[in-house]
Amino acid sequence: MVDLKFNSEGLIPAIVQDVRSHAVLMLAWMNAESIEKTRQCGETWFWSRSRQALWHKGATSGNIQKVKEIRYDCDNDSLLVLVNPGGPACHTGAVSCFFNTLSL
Repeated sequence: MVDLKFNSEGLIPAIVQDVRSHAVLMLAWMNAESIEKTRQCGETWFWSRSRQALWHKGATSGNIQKVKEIRYDCDNDSLLVLVNPGGPACHTGAVSCFFNTLSL
């Protein structure tokens, strides 16, 4: 595996994007274990900072994300996870977590 750069808490940001529509669905955090679980099962796993535990996206909601590809940036310190979503990404029921607009 490539030498990814994790932060001081052992985490790396992961941007999740719909592989078909290219919509940015969510930003979550991954650690080495969640990356490995994602690679093994082909569905997204993250590290929940609030619960301090691994989190299988869709385990309770059914809105799993089938991973098509994982890319990393030029600095090796962030991930882009391309998925086929099985439903809304956001816990609010919105397709994407990015539905609010900041006024300019």
